[in-house]
Amino acid sequence: MTVMWISLAGIGLMVISALVITFARMKTKGILRGVLSLAAFAMLVFGFILGVFSIIV
Repeated sequence: MTVMWISLAGIGLMVISALVITFARMKTKGILRGVLSLAAFAMLVFGFILGVFSIIV
Protein backbone atom coordinates (compact mmCIF):
# COMPACT_ATOMS: atom_id res chain seq x y z
CA MET A 1 0.00 0.00 0.00
CA THR A 2 2.84 2.39 0.83
CA VAL A 3 4.51 1.70 -2.52
CA MET A 4 1.33 2.86 -4.25
CA TRP A 5 1.50 6.24 -2.47
CA ILE A 6 5.20 6.62 -3.27
CA SER A 7 4.49 5.92 -6.93
CA LEU A 8 1.57 8.35 -6.92
CA ALA A 9 3.77 11.05 -5.38
CA GLY A 10 6.37 10.49 -8.09
CA ILE A 11 3.75 10.79 -10.84
CA GLY A 12 2.32 13.89 -9.18
CA LEU A 13 5.73 15.55 -9.00
CA MET A 14 6.31 14.85 -12.68
CA VAL A 15 2.95 16.39 -13.61
CA ILE A 16 3.60 19.46 -11.46
CA SER A 17 7.05 19.88 -12.98
CA ALA A 18 5.58 19.76 -16.49
CA LEU A 19 3.04 22.44 -15.54
CA VAL A 20 5.70 24.64 -13.90
CA ILE A 21 8.06 24.44 -16.88
CA THR A 22 5.21 25.24 -19.27
CA PHE A 23 4.26 28.27 -17.18
CA ALA A 24 7.88 29.39 -16.90
CA ARG A 25 8.49 29.21 -20.63
CA MET A 26 5.26 30.98 -21.64
CA LYS A 27 4.68 33.63 -18.99
CA THR A 28 7.97 34.60 -17.34
CA LYS A 29 11.24 36.23 -18.32
CA GLY A 30 14.67 36.70 -16.85
CA ILE A 31 15.88 35.22 -13.61
CA LEU A 32 12.39 34.04 -12.59
CA ARG A 33 12.28 31.80 -15.67
CA GLY A 34 15.61 30.26 -14.66
CA VAL A 35 14.55 29.70 -11.07
CA LEU A 36 11.25 28.10 -12.08
CA SER A 37 12.96 25.92 -14.67
CA LEU A 38 15.52 24.77 -12.12
CA ALA A 39 12.77 23.98 -9.59
CA ALA A 40 10.81 22.06 -12.23
CA PHE A 41 13.92 20.07 -13.15
CA ALA A 42 14.53 19.22 -9.49
CA MET A 43 10.91 18.05 -9.11
CA LEU A 44 11.23 15.95 -12.27
CA VAL A 45 14.39 14.24 -11.02
CA PHE A 46 12.93 13.61 -7.57
CA GLY A 47 9.73 12.23 -9.11
CA PHE A 48 11.81 9.93 -11.30
CA ILE A 49 13.73 8.69 -8.26
CA LEU A 50 10.49 7.99 -6.43
CA GLY A 51 9.14 6.12 -9.45
CA VAL A 52 12.25 3.96 -9.72
CA PHE A 53 12.16 3.34 -5.97
CA SER A 54 8.55 2.16 -6.16
CA ILE A 55 9.48 -0.31 -8.92
CA ILE A 56 12.52 -1.68 -7.07
CA VAL A 57 10.77 -2.14 -3.71
